[in-house]
Amino acid sequence: MGGMGPPPKPADQRARRNKTVAMTQLPADGRPGRAPKWPLIPDIVTKARRDVWAGKVADLEHRLEELELDGKPTANVERRLDHAREELAILESRLKEQRALETKLWRELWRTPAAVQWERLGWTRDVALFVRHHVLAELGELEAAKEARQWSDRLGLNPLALLRLRWEIADPAPQAGQTRPGSGARGRYTGLRVVGGQAAGE
Repeated sequence: MGGMGPPPKPADQRARRNKTVAMTQLPADGRPGRAPKWPLIPDIVTKARRDVWAGKVADLEHRLEELELDGKPTANVERRLDHAREELAILESRLKEQRALETKLWRELWRTPAAVQWERLGWTRDVALFVRHHVLAELGELEAAKEARQWSDRLGLNPLALLRLRWEIADPAPQAGQTRPGSGARGRYTGLRVVGGQAAGE
C-alpha cells in the first residue's frame, strides 16, 4: 500500500544488532472472545439492483395479465418476464451468499493475532471494509479485489504487512511439562551430525 515505506528487517538480518526496531508482540493464540458487532450497512448497490429487477418483474407480470385478458400475443412479454425473474433470482442469491460469507469471514478474522491490535486501535470499520471488498472479490468484482489487497496490507494480514506495521506473532507459550523447541542441551544440537565418526547412541 502506498506510503507505508519499506519494512524493517528482522532482528537476525540487521547489520547492527544493537539498533533494534521496537516490535509489538501479538499473541499466537489470537484474540479471545466474540467478534465486535458488524458496523456496515447492507451492500446498497446490489440491494438497489435487486429492487429494480423486482419492480420490473411486478410490472411485467401485470402486463402479461392484461394481454391474456385481452386475448393478445404474450410471447414477447413472457420472454422479458423470464429474463427479469432470472436477474432477480441471481441478485437475491448474491445478497444471501454475501451476507453469509461476510459473517463467516468477520468472525474468523477477529480470532487472529492481529485482531488484538485492531481492537486496541479501534479499527473495527477498517476490518469490515476489508471483509466487504474481499467477499465482493470472491463474487467476481475485480475492482473489489484491488481494494481488498490494499486493506490486507493496512491490516497486517500478510507477513510483509506485519513487518511494516512492526507487529510480530509471539512464540506460543509451552504447555505444562513441555519445553520450547530448541531449548536445553539436546535441543541446541538437534539436526547436527558427526563428521568422520559415529554419533553417540548410534
